[in-house]
Amino acid sequence: MNKKELAMLLAKIRSFEKPKAEYEQYQTPSELAANALWQVYMDGNVVGKTITDLGSGTGIFGIGALILEAKRVIFVDADKDALKTAKENKKYIEESLRKRFNANFVNRDIIRYKGKSDVLIQNPPFGVQKPHIDKSFLQVAMNIAPIIYSFHKIESKNFIDSFARDNGFKVASVYKMGFPLKAIFHFHTKKNYFVDVGFWKIVKTANRKV
Repeated sequence: MNKKELAMLLAKIRSFEKPKAEYEQYQTPSELAANALWQVYMDGNVVGKTITDLGSGTGIFGIGALILEAKRVIFVDADKDALKTAKENKKYIEESLRKRFNANFVNRDIIRYKGKSDVLIQNPPFGVQKPHIDKSFLQVAMNIAPIIYSFHKIESKNFIDSFARDNGFKVASVYKMGFPLKAIFHFHTKKNYFVDVGFWKIVKTANRKV
């Protein structure tokens, strides 16, 4: 499996049937997801790992991690419809690859989730509909895993640096990417949007327990 093959598989994943504005449900492009997951893979944080996909949506990151031989993936989302689609996507990829994946699906409000894993991957809402929801995602993530990969607007860099430091974590790296957003909600005034985002790797420091 190489990055191009991964992107081709992820392109087969179904998007949200009826995207919900309150959850800021934008489908992550397959190529962008593959680029991010490949970085996690090259860091040695996929193979044999238990991974949480927090705010998993239709499952593109968690399924990608399973394709790259994660031991188990826990998909967590507050939207039961998105989780249903994620389950169907997992089954479709399993049938395509003739493999069975180890996965759990948890329908729960993110701030109430208390699980643990080796690694966490998330693409949280940017906070347009619910201000500071991205901060809430980070706070929850820090109680789940010692290694976190998270998308945020690149303009949030100073905040994420200080928030990580204040909570016993540190930023190990950040990769700038462009995130295309299609006009899918009634309040959009342009056909397409393009947001500069960062893909952060945030790791626990020695004095922080998870």
